[in-house]
Amino acid sequence: MRSGFHFTCAALAFGLGAASLAAQSPAVEQVPASSTLPAAAPKSPAEPALTVRDQKVLESFEPAANAEYTLGAGDEISLDFPGRPELDGKTAVGPDGMITLKLAGAVRVADLTRDAAGKAIVDTLSKYYNNLTVTVSIDKYSANKVRVIGYVQHPGEILFEDTPTLLDAIGRAGLISPTVVANGATTNVGPGVPETCTIYRGNDTAVQVELRKLLVSGNTLADMRLRRNDIVYVPQPKERFVSVLGEVARGGNIPLAPESTLTSILAEAGCCGEGGGFNPKIHVIQPSTNKTYDIQYNKLMSLNGQEEFTLHSGDIIIIPKSGMYKATYMLQRISPIATMVSIAALTGAL
Repeated sequence: MRSGFHFTCAALAFGLGAASLAAQSPAVEQVPASSTLPAAAPKSPAEPALTVRDQKVLESFEPAANAEYTLGAGDEISLDFPGRPELDGKTAVGPDGMITLKLAGAVRVADLTRDAAGKAIVDTLSKYYNNLTVTVSIDKYSANKVRVIGYVQHPGEILFEDTPTLLDAIGRAGLISPTVVANGATTNVGPGVPETCTIYRGNDTAVQVELRKLLVSGNTLADMRLRRNDIVYVPQPKERFVSVLGEVARGGNIPLAPESTLTSILAEAGCCGEGGGFNPKIHVIQPSTNKTYDIQYNKLMSLNGQEEFTLHSGDIIIIPKSGMYKATYMLQRISPIATMVSIAALTGAL
């Protein structure tokens, strides 16, 4: 198991509440990279569900697990020539991808594996030495960098001493904790796992990853391996929330995540208050569809209740005072010594 994938558990625990969401197949879209960053590459109007073909596209974008490291500018290396200690030494790969050898001068080693670099060095020195061998070892990885930009705490280059992975790169760049303002108070809702991110490779290749869906479904491609010099763009999340009013303990705006359900939103709002009664009728006003819904609380809490309603960003959820509560309140105002018989009679007439 990849070490970076341990981040999945923490990300889910803080930002997802994934137990309430059935596993979904993620969507992946390969798009051309934009020459202007950090603007995300455009998405097609309809995002297909991840198919076997799409899975293979994403897998082909990921380097092989056993891919050998290739040298790059800034890497510090040691050269060991058995039987020729006078040639031993340490050097660094220059910005031009070259190293400088005694006698032979400059040799290009950038983008070569250690074995291939060793062969290039031996070939260059063969005019001076016979039967020469060399071992190339890396003392410091300075070229193995990934850049993370966008909605993160510390955008910029991140240096890796082993294979960089997507979750490790985003985790080290730092997730930003979204805040929600409700009733005049600002609430931190915990680190927000990006719904999507885009990986740019070179000047003409990019892939958009539905990161949250991959995490929830347990797909290890959420922590896909990256190549040196990849750019990971994390877009700013859209402001998605619902408003909860009425007989709840914590009314106001509540963030709407892909896995949110009406039940989870009500629980977060502290439904239902004393005035709501045991089986309140929940009113949902949906501006996006110009529709309103009345949902009975007991029906919502039944086994199939969750399947009957889908929340949209901007929905307004109202839990009114129950008829019993209003009747009790009125009688208490009329007569402090009202009996339960009187209350029952009045509520029965409502």
